[in-house]
Amino acid sequence: MNRGQTWKNVFDTMAVSTFGDVALAPSNPEIIYAGTGEQQNRQSTSYGNGIYRSDDSGETWRHLGLEETRHIGRIVIHPVDPDIAYVGALGNLWSGSESRGVYKTTNGGLTWENVLFVNEYTGVVDMVMDPDNPNTLYAAMYQRLRRAWGFNGGGPGSGIYKTTDGGSTWNELQAGLPEGDKGRIGLAISASNSRVLNALVEHADPNLQGTYRSENGGMTWERVNSLDSRPMYYSHIFIDPNDEDRVYSLATQSNVSRDGGRTFTQIAVAPTYDVGIHADHHTLWIDPSDSEHLYLAGDAGLHESYDGGVSFRKMNNFPIAQFYAIDVDMRDPYWVYGGLQDNHSFMGPSETRRWIGIVNDDWKQNGFGDGMYWQADPRDARY
Repeated sequence: MNRGQTWKNVFDTMAVSTFGDVALAPSNPEIIYAGTGEQQNRQSTSYGNGIYRSDDSGETWRHLGLEETRHIGRIVIHPVDPDIAYVGALGNLWSGSESRGVYKTTNGGLTWENVLFVNEYTGVVDMVMDPDNPNTLYAAMYQRLRRAWGFNGGGPGSGIYKTTDGGSTWNELQAGLPEGDKGRIGLAISASNSRVLNALVEHADPNLQGTYRSENGGMTWERVNSLDSRPMYYSHIFIDPNDEDRVYSLATQSNVSRDGGRTFTQIAVAPTYDVGIHADHHTLWIDPSDSEHLYLAGDAGLHESYDGGVSFRKMNNFPIAQFYAIDVDMRDPYWVYGGLQDNHSFMGPSETRRWIGIVNDDWKQNGFGDGMYWQADPRDARY
């Protein structure tokens, strides 16, 4: 509403607080579908309880079911009818389940139909809709299973599927894609030329893994680059809505291609404001009215660019840090200690005499990397 000048929390009172995807209806941006449960594969990944919908820009929410899906990969909404929506469910990370695949509703979420199911270990990690034909969708299926002692990402269930009849039938796309067991797949479709798609494909063979491109609606694919950095954790790819050849690939760092993915150049490199660009990038929004205007989100929050990624401004005016664990000491007033996800460890006061309240500068860094557990000595606050 005001380009990030102010923010308002609209979901903290709900039963869960982790999301795999959030989608606004193109025909009415006040209608929001929120899919709960992170889509990552780590031991610390939080699960959700299905789908929520708001018809008033997040002021109120209705739970729409799909509780057993646990983790949502992607939500796609019909461009004209907001009551038609597709949910790509990854499903339970820790065990097999039939509550995964592509779900479709035609009545705003009152009922759901599973229109694509591959097997009990394979769910949807990404999905895109043809901008010219809402009955045509592409779904990236991902077979995975997490154990306490390891992770099995990939298998015969992974692949790219396409429907041209609104999900009634699906066909796996294979021509030009690598044979054998694939892993995580990221998908992007061009808004300016709907026959152009790019995909990041994880594969056990590094000579087959990388960036793939189709220029005929997925009929055939070509491996155009080996780039697919740490795919089990990232595999995020985006096409500029105004330029089918400008492709962004996100991972520990962000990269941009101006030739359809054949070559990439790193962006978001040097610090430009506040603390600069923190590593680990997970999603990107490209302004359809101005391709130079970007929002880049990752482990350190949200950054904004007005020059196509040459420089970024950190948007540090809303509290979104993720604490793994916290502790307090016995001082009066007491201090709070916490470990942050990939953002070090910090300590800060519980009270302040300043009229503006506690601010970022009141927090002191006392650890590096991924913060985790802290224990304050109950007898001596120095330790």
